[in-house]
Amino acid sequence: MTIQAILADRDASVYLVNRSDSVGTVSAMLAERRIGAVPVVDKNVVVGIFSERDLVYCLAAHGSAALDRLMDDVMTSPAVTVSPDTGVMAALSLMTRRRIRHLPVVDGTQLVGFISIGDLVKYRIDRIEAEAEAMRSYISGS
Repeated sequence: MTIQAILADRDASVYLVNRSDSVGTVSAMLAERRIGAVPVVDKNVVVGIFSERDLVYCLAAHGSAALDRLMDDVMTSPAVTVSPDTGVMAALSLMTRRRIRHLPVVDGTQLVGFISIGDLVKYRIDRIEAEAEAMRSYISGS
């Protein structure tokens, strides 16, 4: 099971922001879209990531002036990324070790997707349930 399998089963659109976007603008987008993080790109190359955690750190450090700061100043960079052929379990392990909840998916240098830990857990649960059902069917002989 690879990240590509998860990307193939869902909408391919990814919300992106630029390094020159303000914290206020991006925070409003996160709230409006009900998402927890976005990749920060420059010519479709991931240069960082901005998450709810980055927003909290920025607000703690700069108060209300944080909203005027630019992504380039506050994003987590470099972003931890995976490729489409990364295994789901490897990606889950990486997220656990690094204590992150979102991963840009890059092919070479180009962004091809964005996954969350929720996407990976859902995929694993669905697979486990399908395997359990197949086992039940096999045991019952149907």
